[in-house]
Amino acid sequence: MENRAQWGTRAGFILAAVGSAIGLGNIWRFPAVAYENGGGAFFIPYLFALLTAGIPLLVMEFTLGHKYRGSAPLSFFRMNRKTEWLGWWAVLVSFVISTYYAVIIAWAIRYSIFSINLSWGEDTESFLFNDFLQLTATPGEAGGMVMGILIPLIVVWAITLGVLFAGVKKGIEAANKIFIPTLVVLFIIIVIRAITLPGAAEGLQTFFAPDFSQIMNPSVWVAAYGQIFFSLSIAFAIMITYSSYLPKKSDITNNAFITGFSNSSFELLAGIGVFGALGFMAQQSGVGVEEVVSGGVGLAFVVFPQIINEFPALSGLFGFLFFLSLVLAGLSSLISISETYVAGIKEKFGISRNTAVAAGGGLAAVISLLFATQGGLYFLDAADYFINQFGVAFVGLVEVVVIAWFLRKLNDFQTHANEVSDLHLGGWWKACLGVITPVVLGVMMFQLFTKNLFRQFDTETGNYEGYSDMFILFSGWSVAIFAIVVGFLMTARRWHTSSLEEQKKEVS
Repeated sequence: MENRAQWGTRAGFILAAVGSAIGLGNIWRFPAVAYENGGGAFFIPYLFALLTAGIPLLVMEFTLGHKYRGSAPLSFFRMNRKTEWLGWWAVLVSFVISTYYAVIIAWAIRYSIFSINLSWGEDTESFLFNDFLQLTATPGEAGGMVMGILIPLIVVWAITLGVLFAGVKKGIEAANKIFIPTLVVLFIIIVIRAITLPGAAEGLQTFFAPDFSQIMNPSVWVAAYGQIFFSLSIAFAIMITYSSYLPKKSDITNNAFITGFSNSSFELLAGIGVFGALGFMAQQSGVGVEEVVSGGVGLAFVVFPQIINEFPALSGLFGFLFFLSLVLAGLSSLISISETYVAGIKEKFGISRNTAVAAGGGLAAVISLLFATQGGLYFLDAADYFINQFGVAFVGLVEVVVIAWFLRKLNDFQTHANEVSDLHLGGWWKACLGVITPVVLGVMMFQLFTKNLFRQFDTETGNYEGYSDMFILFSGWSVAIFAIVVGFLMTARRWHTSSLEEQKKEVS
């Protein structure tokens, strides 16, 4: 009898996996990426990337976790002892992301309250940076604590750690059974309202109008693969950890397809809602839709409050629903991100789950206080850029190269997945992971390294966002390097005997 925690139902696992994949980036990153890379024509490389990289990588990570029955570090260790560091690298990347991701969710909580009375006023940009974030410190200086962020941040961590304390079935699964259906219903309401606004048709026309000349542009294909890669929670150690909780007889391949297409469907829904609202804003402002297109934090916390200000009726309700959807999407992702290091340290040190949650989650919560200071946005911006680009993307490239090229495990993984799945993997899957995915990710990483390592010598460009060399070094590069170094340090410590004994039982 297996003692490892398990999902209560297949639907529970799928909702948790989808909840991890659907995050803030689906709402504020995908619409802008699609628009900037050919509009409707972007869906061709996007779908191709989903089928040749996204779903194949999901199958690979699902199989890795399901076959070796452990957190990401333990699964890599059981696959080959020399690859444990790769699992810890992914876990440490997730740890860093959790520290600032929680702060953005805290912003969304406050904005859901602000939306009721439109407390942000007419100048939403000034309100965000000056009144709410109190961005008075210079890059590299923390300044004082912003109480308006600290209080909701405590709430975010209380919910997240509470869910993790409850365990896999009663905590994570139960929470996602509430969060994800609620999120989908809320966003459908938002989309219906957005597309019935004056000017929405022009916004949707701008979003879907295909620019087929972009199809031959290599950067568009790289953008498509990048969007798929970042939006599916691949190389975060999440999917490996989650799939390790599956019963031994679980359909891996179908689960991967359901997760991948569910995530993409929500991204499309987000694009429709966002551009419907942007079309309304453009008409109200008397400008073209292309002049109001935005992405990231600016879209959520500057542009959308402006849109809500112009609403003909029930503006507060629309705003509340929008920011509540951000909170739910963020929480489901934060819980999954945090579970990676909770599971990792629990198995590495042989401690109880509650102790692992308190240690790992508690440390992440303490570090997150840095991003709730007056200079927190600068630290958040630099950490987010470097850990995503040189953490997540780099981990993904190394992961697929190690498994496909060096260890040559694709045949073993294919056999394992086919034994438990209705939909069998064929040569296409091995071709995608052995050739297409590593080549595309390699190109992405080459572009990123050449852009960031050498552009400081270009006096016209300078560092990322024009930050100083010292700030970039300590708040950017050092964060990305931290994940690798600590990953190797964790590898140096022996596994607790309980994890090794569990492995012997699996083998026997």
